[in-house]
Amino acid sequence: MPSRDTSRAAANRRRILDVAFAELLRDPDASMDQIARAAGVVRRTVYGHFPTREALVSAILDDAVEMVAAARASGMEGATDPAESLARATLAAWQVADRYRLLLALAQRSVTVQGIRERLAPVREASLEMLQRGLDQGLFTSSLSAPALMFLHEQMLMALMDAVNNGLLASDTAGPAAAVAVLTVSGVPAPQATALVSKLGSGDGGLSADSG
Repeated sequence: MPSRDTSRAAANRRRILDVAFAELLRDPDASMDQIARAAGVVRRTVYGHFPTREALVSAILDDAVEMVAAARASGMEGATDPAESLARATLAAWQVADRYRLLLALAQRSVTVQGIRERLAPVREASLEMLQRGLDQGLFTSSLSAPALMFLHEQMLMALMDAVNNGLLASDTAGPAAAVAVLTVSGVPAPQATALVSKLGSGDGGLSADSG
């Protein structure tokens, strides 16, 4: 059984992460002092859990990746067709990723793009088999290998998050747009991709608004 001190420390860490996320959304340049005040703890407590601001941003990113991975897995559950699996996974993951997209630029400054890619490894591994199956069945028609296609999907989704952040894409249509883009770059004809994503978005495909 965890001790009372251990439980309190875990609760403080969780509170600091939650408050830091909200503060960094409000002000990407928020200092550790600001975050400590907002969390109702002394500065030393924040530094006790996160030695640097970069470590704090990294921990928030770890949370985001875990949630994205869980959302993708939940979205794909029960789907056997690779195109539907890919669409479901993208729609479900975007619901989570959209919460964190404003921190993307901050994370890229603090963690590096390579660090973000390394954290996405579990998500990537879970998707490779599905992409390979789609290529083998001819449902995806791409000259790229499954790993290269997965890499392209990752870069595209991060670029689309940047596009929303910069006002180039409406946030309320970004999820379906991302799913259609991922399908079409995989070689699914645009009309078929659009119809599939529309069906899933309407609930006919079994993906509700709060899936994942």
